[in-house]
Amino acid sequence: MNWDDVRMFLAVARSGQILAASRRLGLNHATVARRLTGLERTLKTSLLERSTSGCVLTPAGERFMTHAERMEAEMLSAASELTDTDIDVSGTVRIGAPDGFGVAFLAPRLGDLTARHPNLTVQLVPVPRSFSLSRREADIAITVDRPEHGRLIARKLVDYALGLYASADYLTRRGTPKTAAELRGHDLVGYVEDLLYSPSLNYGTEIVRDWSARFEIASALGQTEAVRAGAGIGILHAFIARMDASLVPVLPEIRIHRAYWMVTHESSRPLRHVSVVQDYLRDCLTRERAMFA
Repeated sequence: MNWDDVRMFLAVARSGQILAASRRLGLNHATVARRLTGLERTLKTSLLERSTSGCVLTPAGERFMTHAERMEAEMLSAASELTDTDIDVSGTVRIGAPDGFGVAFLAPRLGDLTARHPNLTVQLVPVPRSFSLSRREADIAITVDRPEHGRLIARKLVDYALGLYASADYLTRRGTPKTAAELRGHDLVGYVEDLLYSPSLNYGTEIVRDWSARFEIASALGQTEAVRAGAGIGILHAFIARMDASLVPVLPEIRIHRAYWMVTHESSRPLRHVSVVQDYLRDCLTRERAMFA
């Protein structure tokens, strides 16, 4: 069995299209299709159902996918072991993270990591509503929920808190609520509910059952900016809000608690450049855990 054929199978299986896979591999569309056919002949079974709309794994293809990913992990591990040295960590690691944590915490700190390892490239991307580590859309994902399915390895990074905040200008104009029930008479800033990628992000109902925001923003940092500008009272990440003296805690006794998890696909376990980034993230959170309390 030719490893290059298996590599092409993985690319097609993950992208769902031969054309998209061929672009990612830098190969001709016809070449990828021909090599897939050759692999199926070698295995004497159909791995993919091909149509004009894309490719879908057959039952045999789903079974072979597991073996192919193990082969990939072994090949990547061998390449990593043979090319890396104690002082040379190289390659590209993509981190997918929620915008608040990614921009406010990770972005200012990842430059130190790349300075330590000049041959390492780190990519920081926002986590969308649907995100697949198995398709290599990222090497490391920071999530707000611990995944329960798939060949994933999850480690808790840190617990964090959220609270109610407003600008001093808003509170001067509208007054400060003394109870959670009084929030109903205020302008509230919140998430766009149907764009929440996790039910655990629907914080408002934990404070007021009928929480209704007049200004909805599908971004934690966007909500912070709106609250800072006096648009209303919002539920903000405490580690972000504390950095801005213009944000005033409202009903500080109310706190919502969540956690960030660091998730990788098990096939990434032997990859040294990925493990170096994981270790760095854990070290950062260990040193600065107090800011999330």
